Amino acid sequence: MKKIFKNRTLVLIAVLVPILALFAYTALRSGPLAPIPVTVAAVENIAIAPAVFGIGTVQARFIHRIGPTVAGRVERLEVHVGDRVAAGQMLGRMDGIDLDERIQALEAAIARAGASLSAAEARIVDAEATFSYTSARARREESLVEVHATSRDTMEAKQMERQVAKARLAAVRADLSASRHELARYRAERDALIRQRENLDLVSPVDGLVTQRAVDPGTTVVAGQTVVEVIDPSTLWIEARFDQLQTAGLGPDLPARIVMRSRPDAPSVGRVLRIEPLADAVTEEMLAKATFDVLPDPLPPLGELAEVTVDLPPLPPRPTVATASVQRYQGRLGVWAVEDGGLAFVPVKTGASDLEGRIQILEGLEAGRRVVVYSHRALSGKSRIEIVERIPGTAP
Repeated sequence: MKKIFKNRTLVLIAVLVPILALFAYTALRSGPLAPIPVTVAAVENIAIAPAVFGIGTVQARFIHRIGPTVAGRVERLEVHVGDRVAAGQMLGRMDGIDLDERIQALEAAIARAGASLSAAEARIVDAEATFSYTSARARREESLVEVHATSRDTMEAKQMERQVAKARLAAVRADLSASRHELARYRAERDALIRQRENLDLVSPVDGLVTQRAVDPGTTVVAGQTVVEVIDPSTLWIEARFDQLQTAGLGPDLPARIVMRSRPDAPSVGRVLRIEPLADAVTEEMLAKATFDVLPDPLPPLGELAEVTVDLPPLPPRPTVATASVQRYQGRLGVWAVEDGGLAFVPVKTGASDLEGRIQILEGLEAGRRVVVYSHRALSGKSRIEIVERIPGTAP
């Protein structure tokens, strides 16, 4: 009986040992205790050309909003949205109402004021002649009184006539001055109405493109209200926004690649025109204007989204790793270095990065060391790793 039990035990052990070995092997190779697949790369001492990426919209540098200088009714419009116009071309006209009649009335007033001025000038000649005549008679009587050839009463009468003639001359001269001022006022009012009539014509100030026709003929508009909007297509630019953390070195005249939302396969070459002096404190973005070297054909619509990539000046060679290598572990920024088949977390100080997914290391690493780029799951100092060529779902 004991022999049978012993044989059964041996058989059971013979069966369980391979099972336990298979279980242990499976747990160590594919279970939670299995090595973590990682990809590694060597730290390279290379130069990178950093770039910044931003999103913007197409805008016109100069937008001409054309409308009347006084309230009135739109009489006609001769252009539509999308029409090309030339500088000085009439786009439409406001209803003049009674401007022509008021100008004719002022022309008549100017003629009447001119006649009054001529009459005043004639009265001046008469008054000056009378004053000269009375002055001569008064002086004659004064000389006769000295030789007692006439009475003092006669002399005083002649002096009184001279004073009356002098006062009349002053009054006529005042009338002449008033006539001249009245004529000047009528002419100024007429010229103002003529200029106002000229402003009834809505004229394009530039060679441009009509982007908006705000009202239709027959609509009453107020002074300064936009009737037609015209832009100069040669002044199109991109109002772009960049993350402030990435804008070190961003400045005017740097080359830029502009990709329109509607044309992802046809990038345009451009350049940074200027950096705005005011940043957006809410979104923590830097604002910039980028221009096209050659305008796209056909022109993009205003407001279309665009991606702007600006190439910054190249940096000197430094130890460089893939951006994915940099991790935060226990509150510190660093990389997992592969040493003697194990892992060691190396704190680093990072510098600039480029759009190729590389980042420079300022402190903590030297060229030649191998670091983990991607891992199947989070790592720790006690993690067992298995180096593989690629992890599914990660970048090649």
